[in-house]
Order: sequence, then structure tokens, then C-alpha cells
Amino acid sequence: MKKSKTKIAFILPSLSAGGAERILSFLAQNVNKDYFDSQLLVIGHDTDTAYCTKGTKTSFLNKKRVLFGIPSIFLFLKTNKPDLVLSSIGHLNTVFGLMAPFFQNSKFIIREASVISEMGKFSNSSKLYGFLAKIAYNHIDAVVCQSEDMAIDFKKIYNIPKNKITVINNPITELFPLKEKNSDDDVIKYITVGRLSKEKGHDRLLNILAKLPHSFHYTIVGSGPEENEIKKTIVALALTKFITHIPFTNEIGKVLSKNDLFLQGSYVEGFPNAVLESCVVGTPVIAFNAPGGTKEIIRDGINGYLVSNTEEFTSRLLSFNKDKWEPKTVRDTVIQKFNTQEILKQYENLFLSLIKN
Repeated sequence: MKKSKTKIAFILPSLSAGGAERILSFLAQNVNKDYFDSQLLVIGHDTDTAYCTKGTKTSFLNKKRVLFGIPSIFLFLKTNKPDLVLSSIGHLNTVFGLMAPFFQNSKFIIREASVISEMGKFSNSSKLYGFLAKIAYNHIDAVVCQSEDMAIDFKKIYNIPKNKITVINNPITELFPLKEKNSDDDVIKYITVGRLSKEKGHDRLLNILAKLPHSFHYTIVGSGPEENEIKKTIVALALTKFITHIPFTNEIGKVLSKNDLFLQGSYVEGFPNAVLESCVVGTPVIAFNAPGGTKEIIRDGINGYLVSNTEEFTSRLLSFNKDKWEPKTVRDTVIQKFNTQEILKQYENLFLSLIKN
């Protein structure tokens, strides 16, 4: 008799552009179909989709907020009876922790997306939310953290047993072509890709760039709540003619390949997919040594540099010689550790271990 497959429901607030959305939709598409029957449930609207889910059963609740979708989520779980439920993003994770006691035959996994204590400095989460999260997470069967810093922080805040927490880095979801070489002209080309929000540190990058004595061009890719403030800062620092802003692109590999150096100004990170992607195409990175997963990607002097302060960041920019960086060497540092097969295997091993318990 053929053994039935393990049913997994991957659940997200939306499929708009974002790290959690990309990773969970990727997992739903690529888990081993011989062992797992996967489906994707999206609380938001199908018109907001930024990622392809071809070949994966995908349902949209078309709700504006997670709160409005709770009755439909409950009905979905009751009807489909998944063996495993994997969600990502804090408020949705809290919902599933509170629902878990009503579905004793399902195992609930949450994927944390940030170093919560550090992110709290840039957001105003209510005390009620924090209280509900502590109750909810006691009912969760497993927690996936993207970095060691995240795992330590999560355990400390929620007092979750260590054996329930697993660190799994993000995979290289698309193997972009390796760039052939760095740009030939004398103008150094910098790039930053990420949400335009306070924790991403665009402000300190702009202030550093404003003091550089050499010619450069800086591309900022992304959109977010700080867009207007960032644009005001660009004008105030007289940087307008040196900067291009791209709100969104489906060709991020090509954009990264056209630049010499990726700049990361973040004060805190979860696991920076854009930094990983920059290394994939062969563009090195200079990043602040912030809490999160950046330090698990950067190999100092091989695919970039980690720095401790703005003075050290500036010093690295001033001494940067693009001709000394071999794209293939930069790429090779991340291919082995973060390749699709390796990360999928880690997730699948976690899924199988939960089914056995």
C-alpha cells in the first residue's frame, strides 16, 4: 500500500514583494513532491502577487488584513486538515499559535523574520500584541529562525525550549548569471537593495557618501514608508545628481551585476536576501556588523567587509579597488552554504522529524 504524503499548508499575509513571501512561496513550490503535498494560502489579494506559484495549489482569501481573515483561516484548517502548518511574519504567527490548541492533529511551525528586540527600537508594537505572542508561542511545535542572533533573541524573549528552535538560513532562490567583470569606467557604482524603512539605515549611508571625495553613482532599489524622508535627505545633502531610485524591479540580478559594490547600512537584519543575491552575481558587499544574519554571509576580505562604525565604513569605501575583486570568488563563498538543495533538505528534515514525533 502506497504511503500517503504529508500535507503541508504554507500560509502568508500576502504575496507582495518581501523576503518572507519569497521564501515561503519558494518552499511551497520546491519541497519534495514524493513526500509532501503542499499548498499555499494567502490572506491578501491575488492582484498583489509578486512571486510565481506555478505548479502549487494556491488560494487567496482576498482580505485586507489578517484580522479579517481569521474565520476563513480557521475554516481552511478544519476543511483541509494539514499535517503541518508553516507561517511567517509576526502577527500571523501569533494567530496560528492561538489557533493551534484547536487542531491537535496538526503540527504548527512559525518562521521568525527578524531580531525582535532590535526591531522593537524601530516599531511601536503594542503591549497587548507582545502578551498574546507569549501565550501563542507556547502552543507552537517548532520555530525556524533565519540566523543564530535571531534564535538567541527569540529564546530569550519568549522562553521557548531550545529544542523547539531550528536555525535555517534563506536559500539562493534564483541562481543569477555571474557577471563577467566589474565596470570599466572611473565612476564607482554603488547599490543598495531593500525596503525603505528606518532600520535599513539609508540615512547613514547617504551621510557617508556625501563626504566622499571621489566620483560615484549610487542606485537605491526599494520602496517603503521612509521614501519621502530619504528623498529629502538626498536633496539636503546635494546628492540628487549622483543617485538613481528604482522602486521595484523583476530583474534584480541584472541590476546588481551592473554595480561594483553593495552597501548595507542596516541597524538590524533578519537574513538579508539582497546581500546574498549580490554575492551570487559576484558583487562584493560592505555592511555594518548589525544583529542578524549578515555576519553569516560575509567572509571578510573574500566577498566583502563587515564594519563596526561609520569611520570604518568610510575607510573601506576610500580604499576599495574594484579590480581586485574576482566575481567568481565572491560567488563561490555563498553557493555551497546557501544553495537550494541544502536549504530545502534542512526544511524537509525538520518536517519529517515533526511528523515522527
